[in-house]
Formats: sequence, structure tokens, C-alpha cells
Amino acid sequence: MKRLRNETSNSRRYRLSHFLVAVGVLYLVFILCNFSQFERVVSSLSGDESYNGVGMDRVTATGDTDDAALSKPFVGSVYKDAFHWRLVDDRGQDAPLRPKEEPTKEEDHGLESVKHIPRRYGRITGEILRRSNMTGDFSVLEKMADEAWTLGLKAWKELEQVDNKEAGERIEGKTESCPSWISMSREDLLKGDGLMFIPCGLAAGSSITVVGTPHHAHKEYATVKARSRSKGKGDGLVLVSVSQFVVELLGLRSVEGEDPPKIFHLNPRLRGDWSKRPVIEHNTCYRMHWGTSQRCDGLPSKDTEEMLVDGYRRCEKWMLNDILDSKESKTTSWFKRFIGRKQKPEVTWPYPFTEGRMFVLTLRAGVDGYHINVGGRHMTSFPYRTGFTLEDATGLVVKGDLDVHSVFATSLPTSDPIFSPQRVLEMSETWKASALPKHAVRLFIGVLSASNHFAERMAVRKTWMQAATIKSSDVVVRFFVALNPRKEVNTVLRKEASYFGDIVILPFMDRYDLVVLKTMAICEFGIQNVSTAYIMKVDDDTFIRVDTILKEIEAVPRNKPLYMGNLNLLHRPMRNGKWAVTYEEWPEEVYPPYANGPAYILSRDIVTFIISQHKERRLRLFKMEDVSMGMWVGRFNNTVAAVQYSHNWKFCQYGCMEGYFTAHYQSPRQLVCLWDNLSRGRARCCNF
Repeated sequence: MKRLRNETSNSRRYRLSHFLVAVGVLYLVFILCNFSQFERVVSSLSGDESYNGVGMDRVTATGDTDDAALSKPFVGSVYKDAFHWRLVDDRGQDAPLRPKEEPTKEEDHGLESVKHIPRRYGRITGEILRRSNMTGDFSVLEKMADEAWTLGLKAWKELEQVDNKEAGERIEGKTESCPSWISMSREDLLKGDGLMFIPCGLAAGSSITVVGTPHHAHKEYATVKARSRSKGKGDGLVLVSVSQFVVELLGLRSVEGEDPPKIFHLNPRLRGDWSKRPVIEHNTCYRMHWGTSQRCDGLPSKDTEEMLVDGYRRCEKWMLNDILDSKESKTTSWFKRFIGRKQKPEVTWPYPFTEGRMFVLTLRAGVDGYHINVGGRHMTSFPYRTGFTLEDATGLVVKGDLDVHSVFATSLPTSDPIFSPQRVLEMSETWKASALPKHAVRLFIGVLSASNHFAERMAVRKTWMQAATIKSSDVVVRFFVALNPRKEVNTVLRKEASYFGDIVILPFMDRYDLVVLKTMAICEFGIQNVSTAYIMKVDDDTFIRVDTILKEIEAVPRNKPLYMGNLNLLHRPMRNGKWAVTYEEWPEEVYPPYANGPAYILSRDIVTFIISQHKERRLRLFKMEDVSMGMWVGRFNNTVAAVQYSHNWKFCQYGCMEGYFTAHYQSPRQLVCLWDNLSRGRARCCNF
């Protein structure tokens, strides 16, 4: 019996050792098959600059030690910052992994070699779309582009029928009268999804009164952060009671696909938030970028001069938990009465909103900010923020957990500034662009702009386009604008382009998802019409320090292909929300290395390659233009020559930072402020 037991134990050990060997072999095979991806991830997380990814192996193989040494810090810094991005940028953290079922259409999306890409990623032009229309094999992007081209050509024909006299009348300002007051009932608001249109915006002294009743709290699941990780408790969903609503002033002048700016955002939360106290939150949102919120939680704000708004506190005091908190003890109060000192009675009101009880809220536009009164009592004030004007507030939205009974707007301006371009466009010879030079220039800058962004383009002309290198035609700048669904906008746009000479009008209807076509137009225009070594793409809400950009370009060897900007590595597509990307649109789990869209620079050889591939219908087009550009540059890096990937955080993606190269999300007023600072020799930001 003992012998049999020994034989059984030996056989078990024998089987276990074989199993472990098999697991080890499979692990080695897995590592060998995915070694490049494994090495990239390890390098990015460890900050190891010795990893020569992104084409750096070709640099070292040529024996060009000086160039390799120059390139290494740039690429190393990109991978070093990748781990930082994974910590601070949680936009892609909730993106789900690839589903169990693969996408139905299997296509070659690799970047290893230049192969003929199927038609669904072909060149988007009128001729190719007509050919594709015969087969009906349209991708979502192609269908969108086909519709945009068709509508754009129709709008262009209508625009050609407008005579110069009519266009001149529009540009000189044919103002329309607006009502001085507006009222809407509950039924009117329900028909308009809670939106009230204010045609001429607001002015100092204008007021809006909302009469409503908050709903009783309802149960809702909310994500709660765990206080202690050591106890093994992670984030989870908790059932909480919620009662809140929103009052917002909107700027209804955005291009299709772009959310209108929230000029003023008021959010009373009757059941509180993380603080578990009733709060009133104020904020603004410009170009889908939220500012710093102002929260009032029942504690009074400071009475210092810089904290007051037209003499009012930003936050008034109200009772916490329905208990009147006295500043002094009963003993002190009795002693003051004993010695005969008069006491000034202090009244503290409760939180102004109660579930199921009607309220009257008045929003008044003052000299320095907005003032909110509820039931005749001042509760909060919010200072105006740089970049927002009262005339821009052309819409009011009231939504959330409440019943709105009526809305009144009084003391409104009676002249329409929206289509009075003379208030924005300054028809002066000073702002006219020079003709395209015949000599070689140092840099061509293409600015993406929406058709109705007259104020943004005028601010750019008056600020960084006045740089000496641009005025001397050493640097050339042009705006690239598609058409608008409104005929009057296109009429003013054509007149603007004719006068200033700095606009390239693209004959398709403007859509946010077709920005990639504008980027392609910049590349094609820069190659065919300008003799330059570098091409830069920027947005019209981006401020550029032109001289600093030129110095950064000159620091890179001229014979190297260059891709410069604020680079992103290992970013994953978001599968939910406004910026959701489906698996049909992007099957891969990560994006290729790409520079953020607000500002990046390409050398001429890369752009030439992109245009040639585009004409041969070998480029894959993706609705996110910056990701598309990263993909195309990656193909050049893998098939033609090693690319110098130059990364710098000072190509600011969100707002502005000290020592910036470019600053994004800058309103027209902020552009002017930045230029004034730069003219004084100080590159200081003009944040809120």
C-alpha cells in the first residue's frame, strides 16, 4: 500500500511539473508575439528614455549620433509624460474593453505598410462620392460628407446670385428691432424644451424672473468615491435623494455639432452634493470647457473690495440645518444688555428653495456681474468673466427637477447686435492680409474657423496676426471656413473674405464631424500655394506666440521630418458620452501617437506624403482630425522615414499656462488681453 501511495504522489508531481512547463512556454510565446507593445507600455510607465520607439531605431541605425542625441529627449519626454496623462486625464478611463463579439467588418487598419485601403476610407471628394454612390457602400462619415457637399454646392449657387449691393447692405449693418420684454408661459416653455430665445441678448439693467416650484426629491444612483482604499472599499453606486435644477444663459451662435457656450450657469441643489448641505453653484462653459465653479453653501463670503460684486457679497449667509447659529454666546449677549450696549439684530434666512414650495427667482445683469434674488432677498452674485458679453446671452434654459410656471425678461436691448457685423468686423486697411508671396516663407499657418465666428477671426487679425514676421510675409496665415446653413451668414462671410483677403471658403456645409476635411484643405493649400518648409494647424480660439514657435522649429534639424505639438500616447477611445467612438469607427483599443488638435506643426515632406496618399485614396479618414493626423504621420514614420516627434506641454490644450507657446479656449477678449500683455514683453495669461 505504501508503494502505491508513493507511485500516486510521483505521478501527481510529474503531471504538475508538465503543467507548469506548458504554462511557461505559452507565456514566452505570448511575450514574443506582443513584445513591442509590452516594451512600449513598460517604457511609458517607468519613464525610461532609453526606449527608442516611434521610429527612433532608424535614427540610431544610420549612425547619426548627433541627431539621435537631439531626438532622444523629445521622444523620452513624451513617454515619460504618458503615465502622468493616465493619472490626470480620466476621459478614457471608463471606456469599455473590446466586446466579446468582434466588429462584423474586418479591415486592414494597420500602419506597417502602404496598402490600398478599401473605399470606406477613401478620399472624400465630389467625384469619388459620385462613384461610390453607384455601389451604395457608404460609411457614416462618407454619407455625412456627401450630404455636406450636396448642400454646400447648393448654398454656393445661391450665394453667387446675391449681388454686391445686397452684400454691402448686410456688411454695413442692417439692424433689426427686438422687443424690450419677453414673457413665456409654462405651455410655451414645454413646447420649446425649456428654452426661451432672447433675440438681442441682454444689457446692463436687464432682468429675468423665473417662477417655479421644485419637485420633491427622488432616488437616483450616484458614484461615490471611497474614503479609504486600505479597507478594500472601492468606488461604487449609492442610492441618494436628489432635487436640483439649472438656470442657464446660452450663446446660441455655435456651429452645428458644437455646444453653445454657457455664459452663466446657476445650479441650486436642494439636497446638497458631497458636502451634504444645500448649495448653489455658479459657473461658465466656453467651447465645451468649464471654468472654476463658485459654490455658495450657507457661509457668507468675504466683504473685501475685491470679493464684492457691485457692492454685494458673492454668497449670502443662510441657516445651516435650519438652526440659527449665533456669533456670540448667551453670556456675552446678556453682558452687553447689562451694560446698556445696543445690539443690532441679525436676521439669517433659510435656504431659499424648498421642495414643493413656489419661488420667485430674479436674475439681474449689473455693472460687474449677475445678481440673484429669491423672494425679494439677495442670495448670490457672480462676477462677469473675461470672454463673455451680455449681448451674447441669446437664450435662457430652465430645466431639472422643477415645474416652471412662467418666465419674464425685461429691460432688454432693442437693437440686434448679432447680425450687425459692423460691431465686430472693422473694415480697415490695417487688418487686410498681404497677397501670397512668391518667395519661400518660414511657416504657413492654417486656422480652422466656423462660418459665424466673425468675432474670433477679427480678434485674431488684431492680435497675433500683427506679429512682425506675419506683417513682413515671412509667415503666412489663412482662415479655412466651410459654409453655413443660413444664407445671410454666407453672404457676410463672402464679403469678409473679399475684403480682408485671408479666408479660404470651402464649398461644403459646415459640420463638426467633418473638421478632418478642413485639415486636409490646409495641407493641400499649404503645399500647392505656398513655398514653405513647415505647416501649422490651429483653431480660431488659439493664441500663438509666433516668434517663440519659430525658435522651437529652428531648434530641430532641418533635414528631419517633424511632428511638433502636445503629444498624446496610449490614449483610448471613449465609448460613451458626447465624444463616443464606436467600434465600427475605431476598432483598435488605443489611438496612435497624436498631437492635440488646437495647435501642431508638420514638416513639408510629411504633408506632401499625406496629400499624395489622399489623392490615391490610400488614407483612412476619421472624424477626429487630430487622431487622423497622428495616424497619417505614423504611416509616414513606418514606411518613408523616421519622424522627429517633438512634444511640449506649452502647446496648451486646456486654457493657458505661464510661458505658453499656444493658448487654447481663448475668447476674443482674452486674445486681445494676451496680445496686450505680449506687447509689453510679458507672456502672461488672461484666465478668469
